[in-house]
Amino acid sequence: MAMIYTTQQLINILDQELKATWRGERVILSCDDRINNPVIAKALNTDKMNQVFAYQDFRRQIHKYQIQHRVSGIIWRTCTYQGRSIKYPELHNQLIAVPGDKEILMKHKESVINFWWKMTKGMKFWLSAHRRRPISSDSIEEFIHEVEWAEIDAARTELYLGLCWGNPQDYQYQWAKPDSGCHRIIAAVDQPSSIKV
Repeated sequence: MAMIYTTQQLINILDQELKATWRGERVILSCDDRINNPVIAKALNTDKMNQVFAYQDFRRQIHKYQIQHRVSGIIWRTCTYQGRSIKYPELHNQLIAVPGDKEILMKHKESVINFWWKMTKGMKFWLSAHRRRPISSDSIEEFIHEVEWAEIDAARTELYLGLCWGNPQDYQYQWAKPDSGCHRIIAAVDQPSSIKV
């Protein structure tokens, strides 16, 4: 029986392949066939495009492998703020969600939210979209009840909460709304920094 690669092994394989692509060791010779517009095809550096397509093809094969063998795309992140930490799941940005992955994200929503509220006592909140509009804790609670999972990140003086729904592969893209998306909340003592979240 063949060994099934783990999530971490697939991430390592993708990383090695990406590095080989950057070094020019992986190319696809049919790049021009993939760009439907001949004007754009002439303007682009086809050597670089060949590398991009080579990596995309390889990643697509990894995604097929994930589905065939049900290898999760979930990794575990640790967020540390003010000396306290939380470990939570997120979908790796080069892998796809397989059946059961979204449920893992949803299962940990409550622990992420609890950590957020505990660490943001006395702080002010802003909705990252709409030019950092102030938002009340009541409005955040409404969002919490409407979304499926949560993610968290920290800077030195700020804590960032993502309240997410829909497809775990698409939620960060504007084009995916309203089916998938994420409300980004910034917590800070005074004003939020210029960091884009």
